[in-house]
Amino acid sequence: MYAFRFELAFDPEPFKRPKGETVGSFAECTGLEATMEPKVIKAGGNNYGGKQLAGPVTFATVVLRRGISRGGQLFKWFHRVASGDYGHRCGVTITVFPPDGDSEPLLWKLSRAMPVKFKAADLNARATEVGIEELHLVHEGLTLELGKGGGK
Repeated sequence: MYAFRFELAFDPEPFKRPKGETVGSFAECTGLEATMEPKVIKAGGNNYGGKQLAGPVTFATVVLRRGISRGGQLFKWFHRVASGDYGHRCGVTITVFPPDGDSEPLLWKLSRAMPVKFKAADLNARATEVGIEELHLVHEGLTLELGKGGGK
């Protein structure tokens, strides 16, 4: 069983690391959600409701909690965007490892993601836990793929 069930990788890589290399692992992930607002078209002579057509899709903010990152890369990305590089977006792959470790992981892909909130770990010199971070990501698209090669 994995202590951290979700890993992050980026494309293109904003950290000058190999493409697709994992930069963070997390215990919780929320907000993998897309909502489509239907458009109702009323037709003349049809008094029993209207036609339901597909409308615009919106995406929830993805929140990753209780995690660790390698070399502070996630904060560096947040700081870069917060310092004025608003256009610095990248694809994010969230790998979800199965509990059995034998089946293939799921890959949630976020298009043109951008960090909007970063929360560092509470610092306690007496604590023995690994540092915990929280990262909020907004994005412009959500897809799901089946991973290759089984579990970790």
